[in-house]
Amino acid sequence: MEKTIFLLHLSVTRGIGPVTKQKIYQYAKKLDCWQFSSAELFPFTRGKGLGDWENWTKERLIELKEHHSLITIEDERYPSQLRLIPVPPLVLFYKGNLKLLEREGLSVVGARTASDYGYGVLRRFMPELMKRQFVIVSGLAKGIDSFAHQFAISNQGKTIGVIGTGLDICYPKESGNLQIEMARNHLVLSEYPDGTRPAKFHFPMRNRIIAGLGQGVLVIEAKQKSGSLITSQQALDYGKEVFAVPGSVLDGRSAGCHQLIQDGAVCVEKVQDILDSLQLLKKIY
Repeated sequence: MEKTIFLLHLSVTRGIGPVTKQKIYQYAKKLDCWQFSSAELFPFTRGKGLGDWENWTKERLIELKEHHSLITIEDERYPSQLRLIPVPPLVLFYKGNLKLLEREGLSVVGARTASDYGYGVLRRFMPELMKRQFVIVSGLAKGIDSFAHQFAISNQGKTIGVIGTGLDICYPKESGNLQIEMARNHLVLSEYPDGTRPAKFHFPMRNRIIAGLGQGVLVIEAKQKSGSLITSQQALDYGKEVFAVPGSVLDGRSAGCHQLIQDGAVCVEKVQDILDSLQLLKKIY
């Protein structure tokens, strides 16, 4: 309990960044000590202070824990692939079937303003991906994300959504029914407690979890300078494969995918391209 409460305290404290939190966690783990005063941790903040650390009393943290289903980075159920990324989330709040984290995942990202072409690619790819027992990981955003979740479900597969708000908030509202369905029969994850509203910086942070959970990242219809490219770059940084679906050169909707292919991503025209690449990686490693 003491370890969990400390990690929850560190996770929900505002005013210190994820890198600083990671350093504090590593320090506590090295000492195997899970109780610190703000004065003891102050040196880690380079004089900036510990934000609202003092506002979180033990009683308040226990109440928070009792009202959430959560795992910490010290939990045996924490996904091993997330431990390998540079700044893993210290706490994951969840609703649904946590055992889905034990299965091989494929992350899917792409345009929020997806076209019929992007929709058609997912409709063609998803039956075969489900036959291969991939769990589809995405972000419950409009467009490709939501289509990926929906096609996984309609093809009798399983899917994981990673969101940038508390689990009690559906954002965007259009994904509300989908999020509720996934929380019941699949899995929805967040590193933010209930009541956390959407904020711009939450979503790049959310993307690192999406990139970390998949064996690779499939990109469908990504413009240049899009969030999908951030997720793809994170996956590359983690040593994972990026699979990019080429598209039309006329509307710019796939310009980011074409750039990824030029930079060395796997050009994907069929599911077998993904399977061959992942099999090759397994042989290498």
